Amino acid sequence: MNEFIEKETLQEKAAQLSVVLDDAALDRFDIYAKALVEWNTKINLTAITTPKEIVAKHFVDSLAVLTAVTPHPGAKLIDVGTGAGFPGLVLLIARPDLQVTLLDSTKKKLMVLDDILQRLSLSAELLHARAEEAGQNPQYREQYDLVTARAVAPLHLLAEYCLPFAKVGGQFAAMKSGTVREELEEGAFAVRTLGGGKPQCTTLTLEDVGARSLVLIKKRTTTNPKYPRPSAKIAKNPLVSGKKSAKTEK
Repeated sequence: MNEFIEKETLQEKAAQLSVVLDDAALDRFDIYAKALVEWNTKINLTAITTPKEIVAKHFVDSLAVLTAVTPHPGAKLIDVGTGAGFPGLVLLIARPDLQVTLLDSTKKKLMVLDDILQRLSLSAELLHARAEEAGQNPQYREQYDLVTARAVAPLHLLAEYCLPFAKVGGQFAAMKSGTVREELEEGAFAVRTLGGGKPQCTTLTLEDVGARSLVLIKKRTTTNPKYPRPSAKIAKNPLVSGKKSAKTEK
């Protein structure tokens, strides 16, 4: 069978992150990449479609999460706004022992992931919901050891969408491009308000990707039941110190 991606390159880049990929994982990444490109002709999933770019900008970038956190065997993980499965499905391939929930508000993307999971002979829960609604559902609220998100939203917004999913003692890992010093400062109030501890940031430079920051927040206390709020309130009245906070809302 012809390789779509350069498996050896992926294995080497993963090893540089101290992530070991066996032959089964490499085969699954190859199938995943082919399926991604195939589906991308029908549904707009990603602008990154060459094998080399998929390896660097999707697979290796997603695996970098494991440089900041090592989930225990059988840990429960939810990937918020998973899109085409980054980083959630990538982490499941690398760590098939994980219990993974892939959350997205776009049903078509979950349909694609369902097909890809079948091709990979892997299982994950596919959750079609908005994060702020699922975060208020007792079935998902404070149920996860690890919450991941690779979104462009600033940390103070991401925290409200994601921290409610983390159990006390669990962690939220936010994947960011570049440096995030200002974002960490602006997001500190939201993180505290939502029950998170002081964010820990790991910065690394990935070949063909550039600077990446992995922000890891440990859940210290239970999130107040009022959070997450509806998305309109989150946008209109963000949890940022110095602005009217949700605590003053009637």
